[in-house]
Amino acid sequence: MYITLGRFSLGLLFLISIVVYKIRRRHLSAYDTIEDYLSGPNNLMPIRYSYFEIKRMTNNFKHKLGEGGYGTVFKGTLRSGPFVAVKMLGKSKATGQEFISEVATIGRIHHTNVVRLIGFCVEGSKRALLYEFMPNGSLDKYIFPKEENFSLSHEKMFEISLGVARGIDYLHRGCDMRILHFDIKSHNILLDENFSPKVSDFGLAKLYPVEDSLVSLTAARGTMGYMAPELCYKNIGGISHKADVYSFGMLLMEMVGRRKNLNPFVEQLSQIYFPSWVYEQLKDGKDIDMDDATEEEKKVSKKMIIVALWCIQMNPSERPSMKKVMEMLEEEDVELLEMAPKPFLSPDELPTDENSIADAQNVESPLLSDNPVSSSNLEVCEN
Repeated sequence: MYITLGRFSLGLLFLISIVVYKIRRRHLSAYDTIEDYLSGPNNLMPIRYSYFEIKRMTNNFKHKLGEGGYGTVFKGTLRSGPFVAVKMLGKSKATGQEFISEVATIGRIHHTNVVRLIGFCVEGSKRALLYEFMPNGSLDKYIFPKEENFSLSHEKMFEISLGVARGIDYLHRGCDMRILHFDIKSHNILLDENFSPKVSDFGLAKLYPVEDSLVSLTAARGTMGYMAPELCYKNIGGISHKADVYSFGMLLMEMVGRRKNLNPFVEQLSQIYFPSWVYEQLKDGKDIDMDDATEEEKKVSKKMIIVALWCIQMNPSERPSMKKVMEMLEEEDVELLEMAPKPFLSPDELPTDENSIADAQNVESPLLSDNPVSSSNLEVCEN
């Protein structure tokens, strides 16, 4: 009997050891994947820092700048003097795919309207990204200001919109590989000391050859309210760079309206969904009600709205490229811009697709929230 119990105990310990070993190997394999990729010869890598250096430059993570779905951002100082923004990735991202995606994507690009990656850290489960510091924070606090000193003029908003368009166009056409951002939104547009915008946060980005018109995804990615319908509904069309164009259009709408595109708390029911209301206003030849706006500012806002309406067309083929978007924004005479066809204007007008990605993700509509949706198996960016 004692022998039997002894054998059982030894067997149980052996089984537990195997389980623990496999769990540890799974995590080590994930870290080895990151190490192998970052040490590869095919990347122009930013500076690599140790975790000790990260703690020192952030003063043990004393000054938190913000927090998002992919980590917490702290203010840091390099030994040479400049400030940096240090993004510590959350521990839940066990595969490290978002980390690889971001380093691989932003580490190879340089543009005045794309945030610059200065360095990174990877030590076991601890991963960090170091960016140039943007003293004026993200665009969302100026679109939805809680304080008067965060308000920006219509002219400055237009300049920012044009800068964002240039940044996205560079991602689509300025590199040897086309870069799709997949998460263009106000929170991911950072502003420097002169309020020049820079596209940031490439955790969901995907690279693919410029000559390829469509890209394959295994699951929806992006943020509800900005996400193109084809990312949720298979029967609309293929996924391409036009997904970023759609997100930019929704961002433009927010910049003009200084409000969420879907707001159930507005006084007039007709204004609950801003794109729908503003389309009807323009179609009927009415001016957009804007407080203290000059005639020139109204014209600029009308131009931004027309461009936004083209960008949010349901069919991806009907949306302009970012190059065309820039040309439309730079058109001085707004009357020369053709009015866009009516896009889908409310959540109940979305197409029904029982096999849609959205159903698989339990997403009710891409217009109903601002929560991030990321793929559980994001693909590794490669040269």
